[in-house]
Amino acid sequence: MTRILGRWSGVLLLAILSASACRPRIRPTPSPESPSRGGMFIQVGVFSSEANAAELTRSLQRRSDRAFYFSHASGFFKVWIGPYGTREDASSAARILSEQGIIQEYFVVDGRTFSAPAGLPADAAARLRLDLVETARSFIDYPYAWGGASAEEGFDCSGLMMAVYRLNGLDLPRSLYAQFESGRPVGITDLRPGDLVFFATGGDDRISHVGIYISEGVFIHAPGTNKTVRSEALSNPYFRTRFCGARCYLGDF
Repeated sequence: MTRILGRWSGVLLLAILSASACRPRIRPTPSPESPSRGGMFIQVGVFSSEANAAELTRSLQRRSDRAFYFSHASGFFKVWIGPYGTREDASSAARILSEQGIIQEYFVVDGRTFSAPAGLPADAAARLRLDLVETARSFIDYPYAWGGASAEEGFDCSGLMMAVYRLNGLDLPRSLYAQFESGRPVGITDLRPGDLVFFATGGDDRISHVGIYISEGVFIHAPGTNKTVRSEALSNPYFRTRFCGARCYLGDF
């Protein structure tokens, strides 16, 4: 079972890891609910501890009055900077903050689509699954980079999965093999948003690729050199014939 990150040093600011690729008196003003106002935001933190979220927010507010944190339905506290008018504005601001060493790992989220759509379960696990999907979608069109696990350098397949999970407070292992071994097996007909799907793309039965399931037979992955993060259909013959299994890391059986 994936464990929830709780330390200040490991929860939110992802280091660039060198593991192998797809081979085995300022006071922050928190909102009691998820923000529903429009605009684009930079997410720089997911904390199980409100004190840690407040500490990061204060450090950001000393440089910008745009930072705030809020209590999320999943039980975590999220730290956002914004709003910005466009995704490009938010991405540009995040790159500057990263270059200055103020933030490290981040992703850009659309505040207009952050709240759960009507009719979906309101429990924390369902909300967390939606956040995993939204995070994965935010990285579409980012470049593939062998050994990459951040928005700054790009992603390989397992690095993308690790970043998506860790940006939502879940400590998914870095290596492809460890990701496969640490999850609970899920049948292809039982896939739910946020589950990981694994493939053998090297011409044998060895697992060599991973993606994150979105819904309706679609997953997101970092395909390979000279390509970008994108969505694919599990029904695509290439992936259907190379499917090796799926794994769940959440406790909502």
